[in-house]
Amino acid sequence: PVLRLLEEQLQDQRKKHEAEMEALKNELDLMQVQLEKQQQAFMQTLQLSPEAQVDFVFQEEITRLTNENLDLKELLEKLEKNEKKLKKQLKIYMMKVQDFEASQPTVPAERSPHERKMQVAVQRKEKDFQGMLEYYKEDEPLLIQNLIT
Repeated sequence: PVLRLLEEQLQDQRKKHEAEMEALKNELDLMQVQLEKQQQAFMQTLQLSPEAQVDFVFQEEITRLTNENLDLKELLEKLEKNEKKLKKQLKIYMMKVQDFEASQPTVPAERSPHERKMQVAVQRKEKDFQGMLEYYKEDEPLLIQNLIT
């Protein structure tokens, strides 16, 4: 059983390797064809007059820039579509948040003094204080009372 499993793995790897080799051979063939075309174009350019060579180079550059421009336009269109999609999702999520907030029970306006002190303490825990505490002399009894509670 182990030997059979290893043989199957070896065959799978061989098949993958052969497929990769075939793909690389095809890519190499395409590159050779492309190279031959470029060499022919280069040889033709050398036979042209200097003015014609400049024109040819300009035409090639215009073609390259046009293709690059088209690729960038496609990318821009994709990004714009993605932006619209994300804006729609944001609107949906904002509506869900508003609905969620509306469905939450409202906090009663009047609370006992103990609840108010608890809320203040929670708010202060979220902050990171460092150093000395500054206070007015008339607030000292209230400060001491809050420190004790």
